[in-house]
Amino acid sequence: MAQDNVPNKPVHLYYLCAGLIFFYLLQWTIDWLWGYFTRTPSEFYVTTGSAIVTLFLGIYFYRHERVYTLATEVAAELKKVSWPTAGEVKTATIVVIIMTIISALILGFFDLIWSKFTQFIYG
Repeated sequence: MAQDNVPNKPVHLYYLCAGLIFFYLLQWTIDWLWGYFTRTPSEFYVTTGSAIVTLFLGIYFYRHERVYTLATEVAAELKKVSWPTAGEVKTATIVVIIMTIISALILGFFDLIWSKFTQFIYG
């Protein structure tokens, strides 16, 4: 599994983020299910159980050849992406804001005309 030229930092970050998301989702799910069947769930047991399940699943998927290969391939492909510069992002953001304002003005104008028209018809 140890490959040369593998971007390990992004892969480890993927696993960390997925583990944290899974931990919180599992914790909320167990808390909801336990609270549904009993009065108040024990926070210690819910958190500990979620952490243990997440840890074991994280280790399992980290050692799983196909999942690890997929994560390294995704990281390698993301290195090939040409990301926009800060200036391009600012320009695109300004264009989106201006177009949103223009669209809102046009829709507001049509709404005003339509409300006057329906008010004229219905009295």
